[in-house]
Amino acid sequence: MNHPLTITVIQTDLHWEDKKANLSMLEEKINGIKQKTEIVLLPEMFSTGFSMQPERLAESMEEETVQWMKQLAARKKIILCGSLIIKEGGHFYNRLIWMLPDGGYGYYDKRHLFAYAGEDKHYAPGSKRLIASVKGWRINLLVCYDLRFPVWARQQAGTEGQEYDLLVYVANWPERRSLAWKTLLQARAIENQCYVVGVNRVGNDGHDIHYSGDSMIIDPMGEILYTRNEDEDIYTATLDKTHLQATREKLPFLKDGDEFMILNNGEE
Repeated sequence: MNHPLTITVIQTDLHWEDKKANLSMLEEKINGIKQKTEIVLLPEMFSTGFSMQPERLAESMEEETVQWMKQLAARKKIILCGSLIIKEGGHFYNRLIWMLPDGGYGYYDKRHLFAYAGEDKHYAPGSKRLIASVKGWRINLLVCYDLRFPVWARQQAGTEGQEYDLLVYVANWPERRSLAWKTLLQARAIENQCYVVGVNRVGNDGHDIHYSGDSMIIDPMGEILYTRNEDEDIYTATLDKTHLQATREKLPFLKDGDEFMILNNGEE
């Protein structure tokens, strides 16, 4: 099936550790989207900013923010995606939620925790990827620092077809390392022959760390289809499955890749 897929990226400033203000702001932005869209992507920790205060800010899967996602996805008839702070089983997770219009959802717990900022001291790592399916598209959903670890995103060689067609990173990636963000997003698209979408925040957080956005949509050849620096922006794009298939057929590089297995993945 070569159906197109329409996605909307919301690059926004965030109110520091203020859930109600962020949910109100984001709902207004989502309600203001004029184009028809199927998936709306929000930044990492969209309800709080990148906070190391999960003891104070975490919610369960039954509480306000997940319910907000459920209600908004149903009302707007969209898939709504972003990460937030979740408490479950005595642990805190930086959890990406993939909320469907019918109230069903999938989730991915961030695998690579940003030790440089102490994230590993407050949150538990995930151990399983989430590859969602929409209209014949397979979508690999990852979070921020995961971008630096290509094995976790790598398409497996030797399988029939490819594991996924679109790779998504939701992020709070600081401006001081924006060159790495932009370079690695393009690298992931080229090496995995897939579309890549990276959605990042702008503005300053509660520690006065600056974020320049640089959200990007990249095609399977590494061509930048969209990017925006510094400003808040809402951008809707339609991805072309025919272009993806033609690229893979013309340049069948993935079949020459290495077979591998990820060990020590945190499962007991």
